[in-house]
Amino acid sequence: MASLKYIYERIESKKRDYASYKFTEDENNAFKAFFDLAQEFDEIEDLYSMCVAIPRAFFGLEAKLYAIDPRHKELVLVAKTEEPGLGLYTSPPVHVKPAGHAYVSEARSLILTIHGKEVLQDQLPFRPVDNVLGFLELYGRPDFTPHDMLFFEKYANRIGFNIHNRYILEKNIEHLRFIRSLVNDIEHNIIVPNMIYKLLLRNLKDKVEKNLDVERLLTAYEADKCADGEFAEIIEELRDVNTGLVQEFENIEKHYKNMSLFLETLLRRSHFDKGRLTLRTKQCNMMRDVVRPQLERFAARFREMGIAINEQASGMPEEEMITVVDVGLMSQVYANLFSNALKYAEEITDRYGEKKKYLSYGHEVIKDCFGPAKDGIKFNVFTTGRHIPPEERRKLYEDGYRGSNALKRPGTGHGLAFIKNIIELHGGVAGYEPTEYGNNFYFILPR
Repeated sequence: MASLKYIYERIESKKRDYASYKFTEDENNAFKAFFDLAQEFDEIEDLYSMCVAIPRAFFGLEAKLYAIDPRHKELVLVAKTEEPGLGLYTSPPVHVKPAGHAYVSEARSLILTIHGKEVLQDQLPFRPVDNVLGFLELYGRPDFTPHDMLFFEKYANRIGFNIHNRYILEKNIEHLRFIRSLVNDIEHNIIVPNMIYKLLLRNLKDKVEKNLDVERLLTAYEADKCADGEFAEIIEELRDVNTGLVQEFENIEKHYKNMSLFLETLLRRSHFDKGRLTLRTKQCNMMRDVVRPQLERFAARFREMGIAINEQASGMPEEEMITVVDVGLMSQVYANLFSNALKYAEEITDRYGEKKKYLSYGHEVIKDCFGPAKDGIKFNVFTTGRHIPPEERRKLYEDGYRGSNALKRPGTGHGLAFIKNIIELHGGVAGYEPTEYGNNFYFILPR
C-alpha cells in the first residue's frame, strides 16, 4: 500500500503534467464528460458507443472502437460513429495494429492502442496479448498534430481503464449469478436429500431394535424352556451381531449429525447472498453442544496418533458453559483446532522425566478483557510439542500461511484464518501463546 507522502508526491507530479499538457477547455470538458457518463451508463454497449461519440461531439471526428469483447473472445469492431448499426463485430483492417504510441495509418486515420491495467490482467475473462484490449481509430481531419496525439493517447488510456474495470465487473456479476444458481442446486441436490438420511437412520434404528427384541425373546425362551442350552450358540452369535450393529449405527449417526451440521452451516444461503459468513447465534452448552461432539469425532484418530486427552487439565464443567454462539461455525472452529492437534502434537518429557503426548482444552474468565466491566471467556486448546518460533507467531492466523513445522505435512494454511474470521464475527479475538510443555491456541469471546 502506498504511503500518504507518496500519494501527495504523485498529486504534485500530476499537477505539473497537466500544466505542461496545455489542454484546451474543450479537451478538458471531453475528459469530464467521459468520466461522468462512464458512471452513468450500465451496459457495456453504451460505454463502447460513448467512447466513439465524445470525439465526434467535441472535435467533429469520426471514430471506430475495436475491443476484445468478452462474449466474442476476439478483437472486433464494437462501436462506430458512421452508420453505427452496420458492420459490427468484424475484425479490424490491416492498417490497425498495436504500437507503443499513437500513429497515423496509411488510411490517414489516427490509431491509438488501448491497454488494460497490467496488474489486473488475471482478473479478466480472457488473456489479452501484450495487455492490448483494443484500438481507437479517429478520422475526418487532414492531419493530426503532436498535441492531438498527446490528448487522444490520454483519452485512450482512460478508455482502457474504464473498459478493463467494466469487464471485471461483468465477470464478477456473472460469477455471482453462477454462485446463486449453485446455491439453489446445493439446496435442492445436497441439503434436502441429506435430510432423507435422517429418515433412513430412523428406519435402520427400528430394525436394530427389532433384532434386539428377538435376542431378548430367545434369551428368555432359552432360560424358561430349554435348559439343555440348544439356543445358546445362536443367542451368542445374535448378541455379537446386535452389538456390532448398535456400534455401527451410533458411528453412522454421529457422522451424519456432524456432516449435516457442517453442510447446513457452511452452505448457508445467507453467506452467498451477503458475500460473507453470517451468524445464526443461540444459547448453547459449549461443552455438550460444541466441544464434546468434536472430541468424540476425533477420539479414534487421537488414539491412533498416541495423543491422550488430559481431562483434568481441561477444567470445562458443563454447567458453566452456557454461551451465545453459532453452534455450526463454532463446531468448525474446534474441528480445525483438533485437526491441527493431530498434525502437530509432539511427545515431550515433563519435569519428572516422564514422556507425554497429550491435548487439553479448557476455559477461564478474563476480567475487563473488552473494557471496564466487560469480561471475556478464554477458550484454550493446548497440545504438547516444541514452541512455534517467535518470528512466525504473528503470521499464524494469516490466510495461506504455513509455518516451518508444517511444510512437510498436508494442509492449505486456511484453518487458522477461518478460526480468526469466525471468532471476530462473534466479537472476539483469536491468538496463540507458548506454554511450559507446548502450544496453546485460544480465542476469547465476550462473556
